Amino acid sequence: MLNKYQDLTLCISLARINYASCGGVNPPQTHPHATKILIVLEGTLYVGFATSNTENLLFTEVLYPGDVFVFPVGLIHFQFNIGKINAVAFADLSIQNPDEITIANAVLGSNPPINPDILATTFQLDNDVVKHLQARFWLNNNLRIVSAFNIHRIAVYLG
Repeated sequence: MLNKYQDLTLCISLARINYASCGGVNPPQTHPHATKILIVLEGTLYVGFATSNTENLLFTEVLYPGDVFVFPVGLIHFQFNIGKINAVAFADLSIQNPDEITIANAVLGSNPPINPDILATTFQLDNDVVKHLQARFWLNNNLRIVSAFNIHRIAVYLG
């Protein structure tokens, strides 16, 4: 039955995100193919995104329960719990498979590693600092996220 109506669906992804108190973070990331809408249910989140190249503008906001924030498609964005209690939010992504690129994981945790000379020059850091950061990595590196994304695909039938 689903295949019969497959061309009539608008697929989205929905994620519940739980943030640890006092510093739980959904680290800087991008979704190359999706806009994200974040709805805060509990807690207080500091959120933002940065535009790319020439301007590199940072747009931030402090969100409280009931607040909504939109992260434009493809831009690097983050969420950070500044409250003293755990925070909960729902993220709606505008496509069924939004892809997620966590910036630190991609840059510092690549396999094989990016040459430290390149990263040291790019970030204006000492090579030893870059090597130290690369050695820590990287997936699930104690970012104080209570739980990671629980993505559910939802098909909305048109008609």
